[in-house]
Amino acid sequence: MVKHVILWKLKEEYSGEAAAAVKAGIKEGLEGLKGQIPGLLDIKVYTEPLASSNCDVMLDSSFADEASLSGYTVHPAHVEVATTKVRPFTASRTCMDYEV
Repeated sequence: MVKHVILWKLKEEYSGEAAAAVKAGIKEGLEGLKGQIPGLLDIKVYTEPLASSNCDVMLDSSFADEASLSGYTVHPAHVEVATTKVRPFTASRTCMDYEV
Protein backbone atom coordinates (compact mmCIF):
# COMPACT_ATOMS: atom_id res chain seq x y z
CA MET A 1 0.00 0.00 0.00
CA VAL A 2 1.14 3.57 -0.75
CA LYS A 3 0.22 6.62 1.32
CA HIS A 4 -0.07 10.04 -0.33
CA VAL A 5 -0.15 12.94 2.15
CA ILE A 6 -0.35 16.59 1.16
CA LEU A 7 -0.36 19.76 3.26
CA TRP A 8 -1.59 23.03 1.79
CA LYS A 9 -1.45 26.61 2.95
CA LEU A 10 -4.24 28.82 1.58
CA LYS A 11 -3.43 32.09 -0.15
CA GLU A 12 -3.34 35.02 2.28
CA GLU A 13 -6.44 36.65 0.82
CA TYR A 14 -8.62 33.83 2.14
CA SER A 15 -9.69 34.12 5.76
CA GLY A 16 -12.84 33.70 7.81
CA GLU A 17 -15.90 32.65 5.81
CA ALA A 18 -14.01 32.73 2.50
CA ALA A 19 -11.37 30.33 3.84
CA ALA A 20 -14.06 28.06 5.26
CA ALA A 21 -15.77 27.93 1.85
CA VAL A 22 -12.49 27.14 0.08
CA LYS A 23 -11.69 24.38 2.56
CA ALA A 24 -15.17 22.90 2.19
CA GLY A 25 -14.77 22.88 -1.59
CA ILE A 26 -11.40 21.14 -1.38
CA LYS A 27 -12.77 18.55 1.04
CA GLU A 28 -15.91 17.85 -0.99
CA GLY A 29 -14.00 17.68 -4.26
CA LEU A 30 -11.21 15.39 -3.14
CA GLU A 31 -13.29 13.09 -0.94
CA GLY A 32 -15.75 12.82 -3.82
CA LEU A 33 -13.08 11.01 -5.83
CA LYS A 34 -13.48 7.87 -3.72
CA GLY A 35 -14.86 5.09 -5.89
CA GLN A 36 -14.00 6.93 -9.13
CA ILE A 37 -10.29 6.17 -9.47
CA PRO A 38 -8.84 2.65 -9.78
CA GLY A 39 -6.57 1.76 -6.88
CA LEU A 40 -7.68 4.64 -4.63
CA LEU A 41 -8.44 2.84 -1.38
CA ASP A 42 -9.22 5.74 0.95
CA ILE A 43 -9.15 9.53 0.87
CA LYS A 44 -9.77 11.99 3.68
CA VAL A 45 -9.32 15.75 3.89
CA TYR A 46 -8.82 17.54 7.21
CA THR A 47 -9.69 21.25 7.35
CA GLU A 48 -9.66 22.17 11.03
CA PRO A 49 -6.03 22.33 12.17
CA LEU A 50 -5.09 23.22 15.72
CA ALA A 51 -3.65 26.70 16.32
CA SER A 52 -0.17 25.16 16.59
CA SER A 53 -0.31 24.09 12.91
CA ASN A 54 1.34 25.92 10.04
CA CYS A 55 -0.91 24.57 7.27
CA ASP A 56 -4.61 24.91 6.52
CA VAL A 57 -5.63 21.66 4.79
CA MET A 58 -4.34 18.09 4.85
CA LEU A 59 -5.01 15.28 2.39
CA ASP A 60 -4.47 11.73 3.69
CA SER A 61 -4.99 9.12 0.98
CA SER A 62 -4.12 5.47 0.41
CA PHE A 63 -3.50 3.62 -2.84
CA ALA A 64 -3.11 -0.03 -3.70
CA ASP A 65 0.37 0.59 -5.12
CA GLU A 66 2.62 3.19 -6.71
CA ALA A 67 1.09 2.58 -10.16
CA SER A 68 -2.35 3.45 -8.73
CA LEU A 69 -0.96 6.71 -7.32
CA SER A 70 0.52 7.53 -10.73
CA GLY A 71 -2.87 6.88 -12.35
CA TYR A 72 -4.61 9.12 -9.81
CA THR A 73 -2.29 11.99 -10.62
CA VAL A 74 -3.42 12.13 -14.26
CA HIS A 75 -6.99 10.85 -13.87
CA PRO A 76 -9.43 13.41 -15.37
CA ALA A 77 -11.61 13.51 -12.23
CA HIS A 78 -8.59 14.32 -10.06
CA VAL A 79 -7.22 16.86 -12.54
CA GLU A 80 -10.62 18.62 -12.54
CA VAL A 81 -10.69 18.91 -8.74
CA ALA A 82 -7.05 20.00 -8.57
CA THR A 83 -7.46 22.72 -11.19
CA THR A 84 -10.80 24.10 -9.99
CA LYS A 85 -10.92 23.57 -6.22
CA VAL A 86 -7.31 23.36 -5.01
CA ARG A 87 -4.65 25.15 -7.06
CA PRO A 88 -6.44 28.50 -7.49
CA PHE A 89 -6.75 28.91 -3.71
CA THR A 90 -3.49 27.50 -2.32
CA ALA A 91 -0.17 29.27 -1.88
CA SER A 92 1.99 26.27 -1.01
CA ARG A 93 1.93 22.49 -1.20
CA THR A 94 4.05 19.91 0.59
CA CYS A 95 3.76 16.25 -0.35
CA MET A 96 5.05 12.97 1.02
CA ASP A 97 4.42 9.61 -0.62
CA TYR A 98 5.57 6.43 1.11
CA GLU A 99 5.02 2.70 1.21
CA VAL A 100 3.33 1.09 4.17
